[in-house]
Amino acid sequence: MNRASLDKRPDEVATMFDDVAPKYDVVNDVLSMGQTRRWRKIVVDAMEVSKGQRVLDLAAGTGTSSEPYADAGIDVVACDFSLGMLKVGKRRRPDIDFVAGDATNLPFADNTFDATTISFGLRNVNEPKKALQEMLRVTKPGGRLVIAEFSQPVVPLWRTMYTEYLMRALPAIATKVASNPDAYVYLAESIRAWPDQDHLAAWLQESGWENVTYRNLTGGIVAVHRAFKPADSSPEGSAAAIAAHKGPVAKLRRNIVR
Repeated sequence: MNRASLDKRPDEVATMFDDVAPKYDVVNDVLSMGQTRRWRKIVVDAMEVSKGQRVLDLAAGTGTSSEPYADAGIDVVACDFSLGMLKVGKRRRPDIDFVAGDATNLPFADNTFDATTISFGLRNVNEPKKALQEMLRVTKPGGRLVIAEFSQPVVPLWRTMYTEYLMRALPAIATKVASNPDAYVYLAESIRAWPDQDHLAAWLQESGWENVTYRNLTGGIVAVHRAFKPADSSPEGSAAAIAAHKGPVAKLRRNIVR
């Protein structure tokens, strides 16, 4: 893997996503063999939100991940750092509130959202641990966070096959269907370099989230993590929550969806 290709400034990553915005959702469906829609539905189920609640959807891109909430009458804010993505989304769904923002410095007040989610975007944040802390800040006490991210397949043979697909087949397919194939080479490398399920769970705990669980999807190609903000969000309560959740992470497979 060419590690240098991952050393992009935030503005360079934003420009890359601007370039691929028009065909981004279609290309994702092709590259995932149609699995993205199933993965996103599981995320929505894990959020367990209803009318009257407010949701922050980070790395929302063109708003595809935000649409189920809007369609259900839930107040959702689609936030992304790519203006190109946001413009495409706003043209398609003018009823959704699209906001430009940096995940490491969110433009929202403390305790604003009942639930926060980010799908397939955390690994593209320059400082993911700082982003987790920002998500904690803007989520209400007792509120939940749901993260869907590419992860590490749990079966060794499947892991090898998946890695070969990422580094060989995915860029080749992207060359045929994407407007900026180099962007998908970067995305493939970022997936390969991303920490596994347990490491992400540990990051959540270290950031102050509690009751961290995760569920593997498609053999661990994707993992959905869920966590909750402590009901006591005072500095003392947050420090106690961090201290109390240094132990093993519960590797729950089926109990984070309704």
